[in-house]
Parts: sequence; structure tokens; C-alpha cells
Amino acid sequence: MAATRTAHTVWNGNLVDGSGEVTFDSSGIGTQAVSWPSRAEQANGRTSPEELIAAAHSGCFSMALSHGLTGAGVPPTRLETTADVTFQPGEGITRIHLTVQGEVPGLDEQAFAAAAEAAKKNCPVSQALTGTVITLTATLA
Repeated sequence: MAATRTAHTVWNGNLVDGSGEVTFDSSGIGTQAVSWPSRAEQANGRTSPEELIAAAHSGCFSMALSHGLTGAGVPPTRLETTADVTFQPGEGITRIHLTVQGEVPGLDEQAFAAAAEAAKKNCPVSQALTGTVITLTATLA
């Protein structure tokens, strides 16, 4: 069965001087402030579309990697994934770099790196972002 998740944004004013709020409707986890300076300069306590993409990508990738490892008979004890999404004003999102460190008993670095590459390729968020260069660093703890 398909699942749909919803968030909405209310924006006030022009791009540079305006601001908005992103509300996470499906989960009810709250509302976060967003602005052009938080996107193109410093966060200063506000989020950005790129931070939201980073959260989605790190979560999706971790789930895909866990699933792949478990299916291969080597379930992970722990995976920690960071997604760095780079936004260049005037160009857009120019790259995403995933960094994952895993604790996977019985698995060597080479097999872990291969599993991580497969997860990067196959996670639904990676697939949705195919127009962006996605790189990966994978290490075992």
C-alpha cells in the first residue's frame, strides 16, 4: 500500500527579506522557521530545504543499507549516516555527500563499501535526486 506524507510551508514577503514556516503535518513533530539567509548563508536557528533533504536522505539511505545488509545475512548493529547537501545560490543543489560509519559484525570494509554503494543507488531518495551528484564515504567503526 502506498504511503503519502505531508508538510506545508507558509511564506510571507519576498525571497530575500521574507520568511516562512515549514510544518510537518503527517508526523506532527512541529513547525520550523525558514528564510533565504538560513538557506544561502548561516542557519541561525532556522532550517532550509537542503537541511530537510539531508534529513530525508540520511534516513532513507540508512534504512536501505540496513535492509541490504540484513538480507545478505549480516545485520548491522549500528549505522550513523550524515548527508551534506550543498546549495549554491544561482545554481541550486550542486551535490550531496553521504558519510556512513557502521558496526556490522562479520563484515569487512570492502563488503561494507559495496553494500553502501548499492544502498546509495537504490534508496528511494537517491533515486528521486538523480539530477544531483551523490558521493559516498563508507567505513566500519
